[in-house]
Amino acid sequence: MTRPLLEIDALHMRFQGIVALDDVSFSLDEGKVTALIGPNGAGKTTMFNCVTGMYRPTDGAIRFAGETITGLKAHRIARHGIARTFQNLALFSGLTVLQNLLVGAYLKGSSGLLQGMFRTGATRTEEAEAEAQAREILAYLGLDDVADAKPSQLPYGQQKRIEFGRALMQKAKLILLDEPMAGMSKTEKAAMTALIQRVRAEMGMTFLIVEHDIPVIMDVSDKIVVLDFGRKIADGDPRAVRSDPAVIAAYLGTDE
Repeated sequence: MTRPLLEIDALHMRFQGIVALDDVSFSLDEGKVTALIGPNGAGKTTMFNCVTGMYRPTDGAIRFAGETITGLKAHRIARHGIARTFQNLALFSGLTVLQNLLVGAYLKGSSGLLQGMFRTGATRTEEAEAEAQAREILAYLGLDDVADAKPSQLPYGQQKRIEFGRALMQKAKLILLDEPMAGMSKTEKAAMTALIQRVRAEMGMTFLIVEHDIPVIMDVSDKIVVLDFGRKIADGDPRAVRSDPAVIAAYLGTDE
């Protein structure tokens, strides 16, 4: 039996008197798309922050590829192979599209500080390899013709792709997408859905997605985990979750 890529085991997260996550457990299989849904305040972003090292859980365990990563610093978790995008765009407006992708390569760089200061051969080689990889990813995303543009000059859907590309630059095994469809038009959502499916099929990427667009989630996900007031109320394939009375009452609405 294949071990899950990511395992969340009885996770608790408390902020003084507020319980944000209450005994939450679920797992992600490698090469699959798992969605994490629930009403506002259900604990979805808190879960993302725990997995990526922005928060240290109050209790419970997080395992990635069989190794416990609970409480590790964010940069160490990134080096394990976990990347993330954000609900609000976190692009650097003063950098070009290409330079924004190169920021993603920094977390995987091996050259030390002194090597970087004196631009040793190892540093120059690493930089050249990173730029080649960034240009390859831009071509893959259909953005090679805007490599030298500033993100603010581009449509919102393309800006979302740039952030997606920066996550790919980290050579991650797991990408957490925080509301990747937020603010997108119907056409842009369809394009992003197709991109996620393509990267999963061609690169074997594993995804954990927080998203409020239920039709999109039903279309793109292999499994859905539902949170409500910090507790897991459902965990299963899209068809089973869609018809779960607890999910309908808490999130989807009776007319779903």
